[in-house]
Amino acid sequence: MTQSTPISAAAPVGAGSPAGAGSSTGAASRGFAVLLVVCGVLGLAASTVLTIDKIRLLQNPDYTPNCNINPVISCGSVMRTAQAEAFGFPNSLLGLAAFGALIAVGAGLLAGATYRRWFWLGLQLGSVLGLGFTGWLIYQALYEIGALCPYCMVVWAVVLPLCWYTTLHNFPRLTRRYHWVVPALWYAGIALLILNRFWYFWRTLL
Repeated sequence: MTQSTPISAAAPVGAGSPAGAGSSTGAASRGFAVLLVVCGVLGLAASTVLTIDKIRLLQNPDYTPNCNINPVISCGSVMRTAQAEAFGFPNSLLGLAAFGALIAVGAGLLAGATYRRWFWLGLQLGSVLGLGFTGWLIYQALYEIGALCPYCMVVWAVVLPLCWYTTLHNFPRLTRRYHWVVPALWYAGIALLILNRFWYFWRTLL
């Protein structure tokens, strides 16, 4: 398999999609590269804060994270659960590795790098698994733990766009005219679930 030819800076982003089309051969739009970097930075920052707070909590069981705001928005309540260590270690360590790698990929694309088809398919698989894991964590936070972690919610917010626009890059025949609909539905769905699940608390604030 030969390596694809880089797209010049003047190349069109593609079919109205800001995170872009690219092609299935390895070239990617600048918009998609920027998306990888921005989402990677946000996810890495959230994962870093969670990791630091988890270490402090292990050192001092009485430590109170600064995002313990009220009975619903409470990082400490989430960090103390088994779901926060789904694989036997803090979930945030996965975020450090995954988001750090995404920043590197995005920076490479901005510098003119191209990647082979197998690489993009690997990224596709990873993003789908990440989205599935995030969906499970959302369910656990809402219906098993009964608390929200703001930094975890940052991760919820970036995982879907990463997966969706990676899919659009890998399968360029998919329509991009309404590419924003899927992320919009994701955010609206999460917001409605949170509103419904904790309505007993939100209504006390009205």
